[in-house]
Amino acid sequence: MTISAKKIRLSRNRAYLNRDFDSLRAELLKYAQTYFPDRISDFSEASLGGMLLDFAAFVGDTNAFYLDHQFGELNVETAIETRNIERHLRLAGVTISGASPSVVDVDFYIEVPAETNSEGSIQPQAAGLLTIQETTTLKANNGVTFTLTESIDFSETSSDGDLAADVQVSETDGSGNPTYYILKATGTCTSGEYKTQSFQIPNSFVAFRTLTLSQENIAEIISVIDSDNNEYYEVGSLTQDTVFHGILNADSDNELVKENLELLPAPRRFVKETSYQTGLTTLRFGSGRAETLDNDIIPDPSELAIPLYGKNTFSRFSIDPGNLLDTQTLGISPVNTTISIEYRYGGGLNHNVVSDSIRTMSGLRYTFPGSVSQSTAQSIRNSIDVKNPEPARGGDDALTLDELRDKIPSARNAQNRIVTREDLLSRVYTMPSSFGRVFRAGIRSNPNNPLATQLYIISRDNQKNLVTSPDTLKKNLRTYLNQYRLISDAIDILDTEVLNIGVAFHIAVDPSANKSSVVQNVIADLKSYFDIKNFQIDTPINLSEVRNIIINGKNVVSVIDLEIENKTGTINELEYSDANFNVTANTIKGLVIGTPGSIFEVKYPDTDIIGSVS
Repeated sequence: MTISAKKIRLSRNRAYLNRDFDSLRAELLKYAQTYFPDRISDFSEASLGGMLLDFAAFVGDTNAFYLDHQFGELNVETAIETRNIERHLRLAGVTISGASPSVVDVDFYIEVPAETNSEGSIQPQAAGLLTIQETTTLKANNGVTFTLTESIDFSETSSDGDLAADVQVSETDGSGNPTYYILKATGTCTSGEYKTQSFQIPNSFVAFRTLTLSQENIAEIISVIDSDNNEYYEVGSLTQDTVFHGILNADSDNELVKENLELLPAPRRFVKETSYQTGLTTLRFGSGRAETLDNDIIPDPSELAIPLYGKNTFSRFSIDPGNLLDTQTLGISPVNTTISIEYRYGGGLNHNVVSDSIRTMSGLRYTFPGSVSQSTAQSIRNSIDVKNPEPARGGDDALTLDELRDKIPSARNAQNRIVTREDLLSRVYTMPSSFGRVFRAGIRSNPNNPLATQLYIISRDNQKNLVTSPDTLKKNLRTYLNQYRLISDAIDILDTEVLNIGVAFHIAVDPSANKSSVVQNVIADLKSYFDIKNFQIDTPINLSEVRNIIINGKNVVSVIDLEIENKTGTINELEYSDANFNVTANTIKGLVIGTPGSIFEVKYPDTDIIGSVS
């Protein structure tokens, strides 16, 4: 029985595990000597057969290399090409940014002449209490530019009618009456330069139009406005059709909450993308047309096809599926206008300047509240001085690719919604401070509703004392959290009860030690322990820790007595909260446990911590 050549060919053995040049050439040589011994027998390196084997092995080796390379680029941990790593970062939601600017508090000083008011009191001249406008620029000794982020109004007063700025007498006359005052106010400045860049948009529609800015290390997009005064808002993704907006708070609690938070529709919006390779930032706009009204979330495909009504027969036709993206649900793309983009750029480690290094004003913007003579205005203007008592912090160089790659796992686990308690606390603490600052937040389950969460919050006043959070803050917090909570969840925002306490201790000390000095050292240690920064809502007082702090004081022999007492109402002209708390009844196993949703505070540590020696 004869066997056909086709069957012989099908029965040949083939190996697919060889991937490098040498193993491929060896396998090809074995294959050629086995199945083609009568065609060619010389496979030495200088022969024609050796050349063919080298060619085939080289092609196989190259294909194997690029196959391994492309497969490795699919994994962020093994990817090496910068553009592929950038794609992984964007898919994971990691924001690529340039160098970070630094932030510093700068003291502004002015010298103002004195005047006598209607009541006969001498005070700084009201017309000379100027306002230093935001965007005023300063220079550090190393040449870094800092910009004032919010205006400083020297005429601003506190709730009791006194000037909010620190006032000191500068000069007096022969009778000892003040003739000049020096006023000091503090403003926050951030490093970086400001620039406005314009783009001429032609009269041709382009979906998802992009504009690339010319500067690197862009820290903030301040405004994007077209020639028709339409404002474009920065969003996290083009599907986000609303943005948070702040308006000036005119209520009585505006000292604690400067702005009210509201939601604005954002039909004109953009997303910001930064390229790691070039360091440039690109703004990408939406895909909708401003001249058409689009109320549909998804366009009706029948409106994009050829009308076929009343036809029994029809020929084949084609439609463009890209028209389905022609919708304003992804934002409006600018057409036939001029886009003006104002932004701030710059940053790096060299922006962390040392203290007392910001002493020059490079661009002052100011206004006077009333009519003032030219000579007085010039004198006040020349008297302006600046100084940063603390070093600038926060500036850093751009992250490397490896550092950005390390952020991917945490970014994938992050979610733009409130699911866990940790998510809720993170959202509360990350709300911009201009809408009110939550000093402490605590979470408890609602015993009456398993789908509701009780959120206890507390704030601090200008004297850093705990105060009930104002209603405006709660409204802003409600607006802010409502965009992230699950539909089925409910959040009850409640006031935290402040439990003011005092500490009294009685100790025995080494006879050779100074008793007064020992007590003062122990009181200093207890002040650090009872600092409000160390307490959260529902944090108990551990009596063992308090005793341990006392007994570890230098020259302390023993703790004879320790007492925690509740302070309430008015005691020796000191105002405490109205919360009554029975310390003895709520002491369990060495822990003083407060009422649910409460926080302990030693409001006046200089008088509320008392020590004695036997």
